[in-house]
Amino acid sequence: MEQNGNDVLQQGQRNGGIHNSETTTKVWHVPTSLFQESLKMAAEPELQEAGLVLAQGGTVAFPTETVYGLGADAGNTEAVERIFAAKGRPADNPLIVHISELAQLEGLVQHVNETERALMDSFWPGPLSLVLPVKRDAVSPRVTAGLDTVAVRMPDHSVALALISAAGRPLAAPSANRSGRPSPTLASHVLADLAGYIDGVLDGGPAGVGVESTVVQVGEDGAVTVLRPGGVTAEQLAAVAASVRLDPALQRAAGEAEGPAPRSPGMKYTHYAPKGAMCVVQGPRADAVSARIAAELEAAARRGEVTGVLSFDEHISHYRADVAVSLGSLAAPEEAARRLYAGLRHFDDEGATFILAEACPDRGVGAAVMNRLLKAAGHHIINVD
Repeated sequence: MEQNGNDVLQQGQRNGGIHNSETTTKVWHVPTSLFQESLKMAAEPELQEAGLVLAQGGTVAFPTETVYGLGADAGNTEAVERIFAAKGRPADNPLIVHISELAQLEGLVQHVNETERALMDSFWPGPLSLVLPVKRDAVSPRVTAGLDTVAVRMPDHSVALALISAAGRPLAAPSANRSGRPSPTLASHVLADLAGYIDGVLDGGPAGVGVESTVVQVGEDGAVTVLRPGGVTAEQLAAVAASVRLDPALQRAAGEAEGPAPRSPGMKYTHYAPKGAMCVVQGPRADAVSARIAAELEAAARRGEVTGVLSFDEHISHYRADVAVSLGSLAAPEEAARRLYAGLRHFDDEGATFILAEACPDRGVGAAVMNRLLKAAGHHIINVD
């Protein structure tokens, strides 16, 4: 039920964003007993109230199986602009549109080919976004950033599906954080970044996958290009599609100029970054990587840095740092995905100024974890032979 006394939060200006002192952010607490009953949940007063806010052009953050998203009516330009203002998001970074039923897709896109339909059948609802040819005037031009395509997904979370149904329209919804900051996996993360900037938050507990959806685009020949790795792995995609490849933009090196306007969210800009300087350490030998991290941490401590290390259970005892965050076992990249963003935020909470992160194998969900680590570090890498 809705929390009394603490359901309205206000916060002053920060992070360079535009804060309206008259804006309050309401928190609705969703009954967990209804999480498996999205149709029944849509009738709950919390969901109905949040849906009305969206229908009237407001912004509401809500949980999905990946991270918390910041939703607004995808067809309402003024509402979508509130997302960009709240997040401080670059105007050329397109948004993903979330739907609750396939019937909504017909009003958004021109056509769906055989491979795209097979991907939907296999992974929807779920953490897969498809870049599709958009129908004219189907969504606000701010959603597509002027492109002739739109990324669409159907989330695998009963609260998200119920909210879209209650709003009665598809929702544009990037992650519910200030642009560049680690994505939120808890309602408290949303409030830390956006209280006073948005109208409300549906608190549905922790997100499950922990990293954003995989974004793909299917060519006319049925070939699938991964524009952003995420909760659906390349290996899973290959079991459905004839061919799968990674977009070359995913291989950008440190210092390399970024390309033109991105074709999907997550292809451009430093994302997910903690406030301290961060670097990823990688190499073929785990002992050499551990020795280099230990040496760098010791040197940083002598310089007076507040040191942080992001590591795996197999190696974390090797390090002396002011703040040590474990991503779990190297054998369980799914756990690393769930822990990553909260770990990056923990470094900020503890005031870490110098952070080193262990690389992980870029197979399966590990590819998404490495993608986020490199973006958080601004693609700064120490390669150890």
